[in-house]
Amino acid sequence: MQSSDPLHLAPESVDESDARQATLVQLRAWLMRQDLPPGTRLPPEREMCEILGVSRGELRKALATLESEGQLWRHVGKGTFVGSRRMEVMSLSDIDRATNPAEVMRTRLLIEPILAREAALNATQDHIDALAACIRRTHSAQTWRQYETADNEFHRLIALATGNRLLVALFDALNAVRRAVAWGLLRQGDQKPPADHHSFAEHEQILLAIRQRDLDGSTQAMYAHLRAVQQKLLDPDPVPASSYRPAR
Repeated sequence: MQSSDPLHLAPESVDESDARQATLVQLRAWLMRQDLPPGTRLPPEREMCEILGVSRGELRKALATLESEGQLWRHVGKGTFVGSRRMEVMSLSDIDRATNPAEVMRTRLLIEPILAREAALNATQDHIDALAACIRRTHSAQTWRQYETADNEFHRLIALATGNRLLVALFDALNAVRRAVAWGLLRQGDQKPPADHHSFAEHEQILLAIRQRDLDGSTQAMYAHLRAVQQKLLDPDPVPASSYRPAR
């Protein structure tokens, strides 16, 4: 009769555990000696087995352990790489194909009021003069294309006026997507902005708040402007433009 004493099973379990541990120790030591920079792809499994003198099953268990620790990451069909898994970041061309005008407007509403607030805090006189010049060009535009060029410059100058290069980079990425999402198809009617185009007064209000270093006023003015843009383009039943609340 076979004994149920677990000690009779111990030798096999210990051997397996020792083999796994030995392979793991060898793999750690090999990686330490190689001192590979993050993102380096390891040799194929067959070659790694030969280098370490282990079976493929033992190697895979050791790789899985290091992957769980964040020291390696594996991509099916591409191999095993040193370091933690890199974030999969969509390219701008991928984003503009995947998004839509509604998402772009929502993102602008979340980001650009904060840029206006930072601009009110940090803008120089040169920034303020350049913003005023942009507004004059929007008034004198003879085509929608001329207007949109000046309007784009106005909003980018606000980003520049923050004095924060990362915020400028975020704005540029958002703006590149915005311009790619076929906004021209949404224009209706006249070939140039009408004399009472809503953005004229709204731009003036934004500039006034920035010039006066009014942080809350610049935030509210930008939000009201973008809500008006959203209403004209997309939303027949908007919430009041004055209802902006900063994200917390």
